[in-house]
Amino acid sequence: MDTTTLTQKIKERAHELGFPLAGVTTPDPPLQRGFLQNWLQAGYQASMDWIGTDYSLERRADPRVILPECRSILVLGSPYSAPRGNVGGGNIAAYALNQDYHDVLGKRLQALVEAIEDWVGEPVPNRWYTDTGPVLEKELAMRAGLGWIGKNTILINKEYGSYFFLAEILLGIELIIDPPITENYCGDCTRCLVTCPTGALREPYTLDANRCISYLTIEHRGEIPEGLRSRIGDWIFGCDICQLICPWNKPGQEASNILEEFRPREEILEVDLIEELGLCQEEFSARFKGSPVKRAKRRGYLRNVAIALGNRGEEDALPALEKALEAPEPLIRKSSAWALGKIGGERTSRILQKRLKDETDPGVIRAIQDALGEQ
Repeated sequence: MDTTTLTQKIKERAHELGFPLAGVTTPDPPLQRGFLQNWLQAGYQASMDWIGTDYSLERRADPRVILPECRSILVLGSPYSAPRGNVGGGNIAAYALNQDYHDVLGKRLQALVEAIEDWVGEPVPNRWYTDTGPVLEKELAMRAGLGWIGKNTILINKEYGSYFFLAEILLGIELIIDPPITENYCGDCTRCLVTCPTGALREPYTLDANRCISYLTIEHRGEIPEGLRSRIGDWIFGCDICQLICPWNKPGQEASNILEEFRPREEILEVDLIEELGLCQEEFSARFKGSPVKRAKRRGYLRNVAIALGNRGEEDALPALEKALEAPEPLIRKSSAWALGKIGGERTSRILQKRLKDETDPGVIRAIQDALGEQ
């Protein structure tokens, strides 16, 4: 089979497997290596130090370090349902309202590799990733013609906007290379920069994870910095704001060829924050089985829920927050104390003072005292 025919067959099979976006690029070292090192030196990776390890940087600097036999890279995109919320808030980011894309796409990438080996007639050296490996996948996607990197640092495609997952397969065979996207279509637009409530987009194309709502509600394991809590709104896992505001994402419009696994799960589409705050470990595990939300772990998730309730400022949440002050995890107790202080009023003062008499953790005691000071 000639290279042109093989490339076409691979793309057709990719489309059948749920990847309507498919392009091929070379394994040449990425041009963003210098940008990445400057980004790391600025500390914008927050606690995600694994990004800057020698092991990681060596591989991100040259795909052939990962796969010495690599001769081409197949880059793929699979759309997911657009957010149903609005810029003002949204609870859970749209990409996490469905099954975990790592599990869903991993199986399909493996199936695609098996098809390629059948057509070639022998084993093909390969490595595949979907946000799981040390590659600069957005640059690879741009080089493969899938889209351009927007000022919000997310890959944007003219047809699909930015609501799609990326994946890539490093292959030890020659394929026909696609023309890269060399033009940036953001133009003079700065909506994402001015709308980000925490100022995480320091400048065009530069994200400071220390201030990013997605990082703070997912990857960050400790207390969310006090100065950022009020700006998080009611996001409890991830954030869609810089995508919702992007003109390339048309409100009410989404792709017709979305995998069923990437349709929202009704049981987590509408979240009752008061009920969520009472989830035990077993309930959390059952509710989010097979969901990206499990990455935050229960204590991080309930930390986020408590902060969201504080930002909503509704007195109906007081009983749930009072009960959360007795949670085994200090992180949850601290966040609940902050939320009570944010809601304010005589009733919250009584709740906090009562708990202060029994609290033994120094950090939680300080959080309760700070909350009382806000009254």
